[in-house]
Amino acid sequence: MSTVKSALARKSGVLIHVRSGDMVVEALRQMRDNRVRSVLVIDDDVLVGIVTQGDCAIKVLLPGLDAKQTPVGQVMTGNPVTVKPDDPLEGCMTMMAARGFRHLPVLDAGKVVGMISMGDVVKDIIRDLEHNVDDLMGYIMKDGPGG
Repeated sequence: MSTVKSALARKSGVLIHVRSGDMVVEALRQMRDNRVRSVLVIDDDVLVGIVTQGDCAIKVLLPGLDAKQTPVGQVMTGNPVTVKPDDPLEGCMTMMAARGFRHLPVLDAGKVVGMISMGDVVKDIIRDLEHNVDDLMGYIMKDGPGG
């Protein structure tokens, strides 16, 4: 399986984020406009949290708060679990599954360099499986017994 760095290389490279003082409506706009389900919360180049669609629904919508008047810092998950570029995706998948995360911020020497999702990990698994099938088909068709 690949590393976090290789998964990030296959993504757009755009770091989608808001500040903790931004209103929740801005985080929701970023999610909508970028077709993602979470955004990083970065203040002065430091990762301070992550906010998801679920956070917005459960912590803003259900209690009847106004997304235009509620700061992201009030509903985000602070100090999120992070991974490094050299970490294996398999370990990330295990952590996400065990702890109920769908997104992991990626830090390199303390600097935010991206975010990987469970979807990124699944795409990597599918790529590996397709590669294995191609290798086996090549062996069967060309190099196999009697070939």
